[in-house]
Amino acid sequence: MTRKIHVMSGRLIIALLFTLSWNCYGQWHKQDAGIMGTSIKVEIWHSDAERAKVLMSWVFDEMRRIDRLMSPYKPKSELALINSQASLGPVTVSPELFRLLQMSVAHGVRSEGQFDITFASIGYRYDYRQSIKPEESEIAQALPAIDFRSIKLESAKNTVMFLHPNTRIDLGGIAKGYAVDLAVDYLIKQGIQHGIVTAGGDSRIIGDRKGRPWMLGVKSPRGEGHIVTLPVESLALSTSGDYERFFEVDGKRHHHIIDPSSGRSVTGVQSVTIMGPTAMQTDALSTTVFVMGVKKGLAYIEQQSDYSAIIIDDRGKLFYSSDLVNPR
Repeated sequence: MTRKIHVMSGRLIIALLFTLSWNCYGQWHKQDAGIMGTSIKVEIWHSDAERAKVLMSWVFDEMRRIDRLMSPYKPKSELALINSQASLGPVTVSPELFRLLQMSVAHGVRSEGQFDITFASIGYRYDYRQSIKPEESEIAQALPAIDFRSIKLESAKNTVMFLHPNTRIDLGGIAKGYAVDLAVDYLIKQGIQHGIVTAGGDSRIIGDRKGRPWMLGVKSPRGEGHIVTLPVESLALSTSGDYERFFEVDGKRHHHIIDPSSGRSVTGVQSVTIMGPTAMQTDALSTTVFVMGVKKGLAYIEQQSDYSAIIIDDRGKLFYSSDLVNPR
């Protein structure tokens, strides 16, 4: 990083020497990869380029491991095994996946079902690449299977069982945030003091950007660029939007955030951004608040200590939780 030195005589030489000495202590290192169905980006400040490369490689390897474990699209993943076998009887899973299922169900309880990983019972019928949505009869048939209370967890044996034969689960509303937290916690333990890890709409920041805040933008849901830019440091930020995976039929947008009560894409909201200490929580909360809508969503966030929200409704109007000052 180069700073401007306000010296009348020899200004250029002083600035150059400062830059060279500053870079001796470190520089920014960046990598990105396509994993978990999204773009994974890592940027860290480190004095050793080779060590930085090793640390970033660990992050990508960890993301791939979690994807192999929790992807509903990989036939050999534990999650795929649950979806194919748990309605027949208890399925034993790894302690790691079991804990994440427990936390997902806990979010379901706190949100009174607005966050519900069993939305996949109908969600898998949507094909956003082929612009295919389920028939009304398929939605009606699937609705009884959408209920987080139909997930039976046995902690003594780490087993999962579905009480409804048509139940399926998807951890898309929490797994990427979980993966980001694992990566950031590891980097901090390895001595990283400045950096960021991003998985799609989920980011977590380590420290500041060497004396300046990180500038993260909230994307305009219906246009180019950012509708809000936020100066932040040492926090997590997650955005859920109806523009991430969608198609339109007869002017109606069908997107991947499903209302568990209707089996259809949520209406009334275009984007929700949540800020707080951990990416797993902001990930789950951004989905929850999106489903709740503006009024109920803001009221819910006011009850969550250390978390803030920015909501964009279906008319493009911005709403903020009470702890935020309009940053525009």
